[in-house]
Amino acid sequence: QVQLVESGGGLVQAGGSLRLSCAASGRTLSSCIMGWFRQAPGKEREFVAAIRWSTGNTGYADSVKGRFTISRDNAKNTVYLFMDSLKPEDTAVYYCAAEYYSGSYNYIETDRDEYDYWGQGTQVTVSS
Repeated sequence: QVQLVESGGGLVQAGGSLRLSCAASGRTLSSCIMGWFRQAPGKEREFVAAIRWSTGNTGYADSVKGRFTISRDNAKNTVYLFMDSLKPEDTAVYYCAAEYYSGSYNYIETDRDEYDYWGQGTQVTVSS
């Protein structure tokens, strides 16, 4: 089992920045893909970014490329999502997720149904 706890959400003006954190506990994350997803009201949960814990390889949704950065701290078992140049359309509940994956070390999972564990989510609201 893996427990994931997100933090760092809040209200920010358009153009501002926020850093989300996802603290993981339980099983080792060495073979994990750690992902961030978001869900806006009335919409499906969508992929935002992901990182391979072992290699640091990353992937991003086109909508956030160049604005968001995912990273991890091995010592703290924590994944971060730094969000810059925020837009009102970034408003959503942001979820952290973990998938245990034994394939290519460079593979980045974007399908939410493949993730094994989820956090409770943290609200991000961007005002115009």
